[in-house]
Amino acid sequence: MSTIPLSALRHQLRHPDGEGSVQVEMDPSVQIGKAKVFAIYGKGGIGKSTTSSNLSVAFSKLGKRVLQIGCDPKHDSTFTLTKRLMPTVIDVLESVDFHAEELRIEDFVYEGYSGVMCVEAGGPPAGTGCGGYVVGQTVKLLKEHHLLEDTDVVVFDVLGDVVCGGFAAPLQHADRALIVTANDFDSIFAMNRIVAAILAKAKNYNVRVGGVIANRSEATDEIDRFNAAVGLKTLAHFPNLDVIRKSRLKKSTLFEMEACPELEAVQQEYLRLAATLWAGTEPLLAEPLKDRDLFDLLGFD
Repeated sequence: MSTIPLSALRHQLRHPDGEGSVQVEMDPSVQIGKAKVFAIYGKGGIGKSTTSSNLSVAFSKLGKRVLQIGCDPKHDSTFTLTKRLMPTVIDVLESVDFHAEELRIEDFVYEGYSGVMCVEAGGPPAGTGCGGYVVGQTVKLLKEHHLLEDTDVVVFDVLGDVVCGGFAAPLQHADRALIVTANDFDSIFAMNRIVAAILAKAKNYNVRVGGVIANRSEATDEIDRFNAAVGLKTLAHFPNLDVIRKSRLKKSTLFEMEACPELEAVQQEYLRLAATLWAGTEPLLAEPLKDRDLFDLLGFD
């Protein structure tokens, strides 16, 4: 099986990005352009893909041309939109021995529900590469095929917690980073680390913290406590509803599910969130807590 050329990875890793960092550096000539770009982060399994896909549909319902880019080797970000597991950019590059000029746009871009254009960047073979290279190659291909010229909104759905520069790479393209969290310690601990990653990228790039999306939670007291301590703001709240769980099993977005009062409320919350983000949110000057301080802040005495 072919692997990502080592020379390409070395080129990406040549220059550190940020103080004390060995993060990948993207080619500065590869910019997304005029689209508004949002990167969705959060603890693994917290519902980022559900959030991203329904937010993409909400943007499309507002008349925007939307592109969703899944950044996870599982390549399951967009299956509720396309009703299939799409091949990844790495899959299709591998099929042509990494001769990108041989690819057609229909080889890696699929139209999903409500006209949302879908791309699964995928990831490098396990233990052998860098997710940042994958993100960079994906954006480069989209630029070369002129897809970004007709796009109003780009949504990056990013793998789990940010623990390396590779999967922080979408922050180099994003205007706002949004954090999906539940009202529990592990999710908020991950959110704290994500805030630190965004701040590191903000030193050299335009990305800023946009806000928090509370998910799978009836209460938000712990989220509210953390937000107040670090300077964050909750933009939307989605409770732990069975209809949301069923939508994934039905391979559908929430906008395609059979109507019911609780579903309508969730749809309206997504539409409200999309409208808020399109109108523009003020950057949040959040400061992460030290691990011990976070441990002491949350929970019960």
